[in-house]
Amino acid sequence: MRLVDFHCHLDLYPDFEALVAESDRLGIFTLAVTTTPKAWARNNKLASSTKYVRAALGLHPQLVAERWREIDLWERLLAETRYVGEVGLDAGPRFYASMDRQIEVFRRILRSCAQAGGKILSIHSVRAAPKVLDLIEEEIPEGRAKFVFHWFTGSAADARRAADLGCYFSINSQMLATDRGRALVTSLPIDRLLTETDGPFTSQGADPARPRDVGQTVKQLATTRGISSEESAAVVLRNLKKLTV
Repeated sequence: MRLVDFHCHLDLYPDFEALVAESDRLGIFTLAVTTTPKAWARNNKLASSTKYVRAALGLHPQLVAERWREIDLWERLLAETRYVGEVGLDAGPRFYASMDRQIEVFRRILRSCAQAGGKILSIHSVRAAPKVLDLIEEEIPEGRAKFVFHWFTGSAADARRAADLGCYFSINSQMLATDRGRALVTSLPIDRLLTETDGPFTSQGADPARPRDVGQTVKQLATTRGISSEESAAVVLRNLKKLTV
């Protein structure tokens, strides 16, 4: 089965370079998201020599309080990539104090993407899905960008709203390990589903999940949606092709 890991922090593993090579060798389409634009150069250099790994330019909302000034660098680098991530908002207790700054930064990211056109964004939206959707509607004219909600934890109503806007959803094993997560994934349009690991922030057994472990998510998705593992993998691959066409 051809696998897709549409959200993985490859540069946070100790064997970063080897993991990029492994993902490419195994033919796993892997989106290497970054948390700061200062990480872009190395990620892009390694990914650019591969067939299956792509680097995304990010500025993680959880880092905005300390790194918001890096939005200037982010904007200068945007022309070098089609993929953007990890970006978005986090209204969790640890990060809510920086929400105004997060909104300012995310709005600039969206405006830059709208101006450039053709970007694909991997979006973080912890406790902030309605505001993320508000900003997308305010700042992105229809057809100017595409959106993938990573590890979506919003409400069913938020999910329907995102789907109505044409958004995709990248799902991981931890989402499919809970009744609430399975119910959410069951409710989503099957033609908007992608898979991810969000490694190294998820685990496979005792170890951080790696892109090759996304096959477990494919199997769980198959069980959740009542289809075979082969069809599950085929659906995700078709969705990826549609997203990136």
